[in-house]
Amino acid sequence: VQLQASGGGLVQPGGSMTLSCTASGFRLAYAIAWFRQAPGKERERVSCVSSHDGSTNYADSVKGRFTISKDSAKNTGYLQMNNLKPEDTAIYYCASENLALHCALYSEAEFGFWGQGTQVTVSS
Repeated sequence: VQLQASGGGLVQPGGSMTLSCTASGFRLAYAIAWFRQAPGKERERVSCVSSHDGSTNYADSVKGRFTISKDSAKNTGYLQMNNLKPEDTAIYYCASENLALHCALYSEAEFGFWGQGTQVTVSS
């Protein structure tokens, strides 16, 4: 059972980037969340998509710029990031869990499956 995050790198302010989170060993029908941790800061949830109805949630700092989605056929979740800002610079982690309720109701600790982080750097 493994989650593999990919797609990070260096992008200029205002640019776009898509992160992917591919599951192996289990079906990615569970809720998916993206977290990020900037240097010197605590890890925070950026976005999540619920398993039971596909409803989504976004941190205020990324609303209107980031879009979370998942492709069950490819067993992959995505985080499309547009209009990136320097403050979006962080290590991004994907997580998944079989959650019965809306994903935003659960804490970070309740997500049992985690991918390794992928670095996103927004800089000119």
